[in-house]
Amino acid sequence: MREYTSESIRNVAVVGHGASGKTSLVDALAFVSGSSKRHGSIKDGTTLTDTAPEEIERKYSISLGCAYAEWNGAKVNLIDTPGFLDFQGDAIAGLTAADGVLVTVSASTGVEAGTERMFREAIARRDPVLFVVSAMDKEHADFDRAYRMIKDRLTAKVVPVEIPIGAGAGFSGVINLFAKKAYLPKKGAKAGEYEEMEIPAAEQERFQRYHQEMVEAIAATDDALLERFFGGEELPGDDEMAAMKEAMKRADLFPLLCCSSQLMVGVRTVLDLLVALMPNAYDMEELHAFKGAEGAKTVEIHPRDDAPFSALVFKTTAEPHVGDVTYFRTFSGTVNSGAEVFNATRDGVVKMNHLAVPQGKERIEVPRLHPGDIGCVAKLHNTHTNDTLSTKAHPVRLPPISFPEPLVTFAVKAVSRNDEEKLQQGLHRLHDEDPTFATHYNSETHETIVGGLGERHIEVAMSRLHRQFGVKGELSAPRIPFRETLTAHAEGQGRHKKQSGGRGQFGDCWVRIKPAKRGAGYAFVDAIVGGSIPRQYIPAVDKGLQEASARGILAGYPVVDFVAECYDGSSHSVDSNEASFRMAGIQAFKTVAPKCRPVLLEPLDELDVVTPDDYLGDVMGDLSSRRGKLLGTEQANGGGGSVVKAIVPQAELQLYGTRLSSLTHGRGSFTHRFHGYEQMPHEQATKVISAYEKQRVEEKDD
Repeated sequence: MREYTSESIRNVAVVGHGASGKTSLVDALAFVSGSSKRHGSIKDGTTLTDTAPEEIERKYSISLGCAYAEWNGAKVNLIDTPGFLDFQGDAIAGLTAADGVLVTVSASTGVEAGTERMFREAIARRDPVLFVVSAMDKEHADFDRAYRMIKDRLTAKVVPVEIPIGAGAGFSGVINLFAKKAYLPKKGAKAGEYEEMEIPAAEQERFQRYHQEMVEAIAATDDALLERFFGGEELPGDDEMAAMKEAMKRADLFPLLCCSSQLMVGVRTVLDLLVALMPNAYDMEELHAFKGAEGAKTVEIHPRDDAPFSALVFKTTAEPHVGDVTYFRTFSGTVNSGAEVFNATRDGVVKMNHLAVPQGKERIEVPRLHPGDIGCVAKLHNTHTNDTLSTKAHPVRLPPISFPEPLVTFAVKAVSRNDEEKLQQGLHRLHDEDPTFATHYNSETHETIVGGLGERHIEVAMSRLHRQFGVKGELSAPRIPFRETLTAHAEGQGRHKKQSGGRGQFGDCWVRIKPAKRGAGYAFVDAIVGGSIPRQYIPAVDKGLQEASARGILAGYPVVDFVAECYDGSSHSVDSNEASFRMAGIQAFKTVAPKCRPVLLEPLDELDVVTPDDYLGDVMGDLSSRRGKLLGTEQANGGGGSVVKAIVPQAELQLYGTRLSSLTHGRGSFTHRFHGYEQMPHEQATKVISAYEKQRVEEKDD
């Protein structure tokens, strides 16, 4: 392939809800341009960018894929992103690597939750957006309905620049409002070739209505055009196109197209307008990077060939027989195949052997990449998503991708105990590939915890774990890290005496235990006077008390927030030692703590739940049913619904994200953070204690 400079590069993220036609459209765009030699299909599992076995089996995108189309002297890098919200981390990574966004809306289902979420994300990033009503050949396809849904639910600034001729089985072509011509497929055409014709008489009324709407919308964004429009002058298509491009940069207009990827009708026009309307890589917005590997000062990054090289790794994958493949977007300077570059994030030098551009699962080797291009390299040592590649002489760290936090968690263990080490290795490799898949070991509950953006996300991760690493993982609800505390004062003795011939063991202590303020933790008071316990043994009493409190009283959970005072005791000149007094401390706690009216504490999370106003009552009712304490509501940023603030027990939040999605038809979202511990209601505490006692009986029987 030819070498492209920044002015000729367009980076476009293709986003939308799952099954809205993104992957099929990317496949069609690459095929129509001639950059791909095969027209694949979702049904056959042969599309250009859905290549993982899990994607082929499930027939939807799980991770982002990269392809390109060479068209009208430009290289259009196409970043195909997952549509389901469980995998939105890769969609956000795709937006980070792009300069413009193509939003697909299914002609039969219209705007859905994923469409809305990714459009809002694109707007927040100030990216130019172009809409495409896809799958116009499908049953129940309705362009006008899809247009109204975009206008009502996303933006009133959308304006059609192309309209369909017919729909469903009757979809037979498109009318381009700029050219004022109808584009009808050529007979026998295989790559979307069309004939330009006059607009059919039956479509004249629709054309006039939509054309007038487009011209008025464009003229309203440009004072000079508006004056010409009111003067009765007919605006040339080139002037309209230029004004549209400028309006897109300011988010004043969002053009709307239509097509059928399967029939290849309208696909060429999509390519034409991507090249004409989307910004080139040289026009990217000003970017600031941190100067130096650890520095706090920033430096401007410009897409110039003569600037120092910098690039951001936005995706890493593991391929069979290849190893890790690193995908990166260059932002400044050029990079040659075989060059050594500096990983400023990890302070190491890596070599860019076999520099390539991605075309689905294929990698086309190239000698050089210019600023703004997207490339990939296999087997790049110790390089992961969000790393910055730069030069040793001018190290910089680019702003990292802000990935969403996990919303659901599970405990996982290997089905076979012999696979535990492989399980841990596999989980950490999966996290390297997908930062929204989190894993850690909870030392308190002795469980390996995995987290993701939804149940489907975790399910796919377990499938990949089995396929890539040969480990089967078994999922279960994580144990909740309850605590126990005390609500009354008590005192008593702890005495340890053991004689088995020869030197014996003797320790004796008297302690008072009382509650402390919530969050105060544990405190030990040495109140021994007169040497009743030798000074060197008092720390052992403290150690024994802490050891016993960690084992709990009611249900095996650590006891917190109390003060233990050791005020008396006795010793033996021969048989006393540290171990004996540690055991005495343990016995003292076991004797005294149950008298202090122990109770269970449960961890609480503070939730911010964003929901459309239509579902506000349902969301609040559901939170109340989870023993949540509602703190109030406020308007969401941008007016997109309401934010419900609540404090909810962690025990009631397992799979809350799934429930919220069901209540809000996928349009709700939430964030959560740890709030603190509070006393658990008697009814719920009884269930936890009973479950603990039952488990102890079962373990004893085993």
